[in-house]
Amino acid sequence: MILELVKPDHPLLHKKLDNFDFANPPCDPVELANNLIETMVHNKGLGLSANQCGLPHRVFVLFAENPFVCFNPRIIDQTTELVTLDEGCLTYPNLFFPVKRSKVIKVRYQDYTGETKNETFIGMTARGYQHELDHLNGIHYTKHANPIHLERARRLKKQIDRDMKRLAKV
Repeated sequence: MILELVKPDHPLLHKKLDNFDFANPPCDPVELANNLIETMVHNKGLGLSANQCGLPHRVFVLFAENPFVCFNPRIIDQTTELVTLDEGCLTYPNLFFPVKRSKVIKVRYQDYTGETKNETFIGMTARGYQHELDHLNGIHYTKHANPIHLERARRLKKQIDRDMKRLAKV
């Protein structure tokens, strides 16, 4: 089922979420994972956290070689080497700006069965994991922006939005 994305001012996007309790699950983790993956793919995203859909669960999905789900994710180590790349977010359509993130991260999370996984991610998977984990901690990617870059991105977003409206009328 494709879920509806919430607006940036939604309260769940501004608070740290509690862990998903596999001993007493608030919902079916398999169904939740499938719905998040379907919603991410439908919206052409590279990642999606549950709270972006108004759900109070500490879980996100990422698209790497194949989509995968991370319940109760955390970073257990990361390199000090940072990489700067433009980032976007499904919560803020058409808003792209440079963000610095750790190049390599070691992580721990649970899959949809509750099994704990330890992995090391590099590149776009590491970036996506950090971005989505920020969501679950109530941190918007705009907090990582240089104010000048953010203002430039907002102006460009307005132009893109106007152009898209104009094209939609044709």
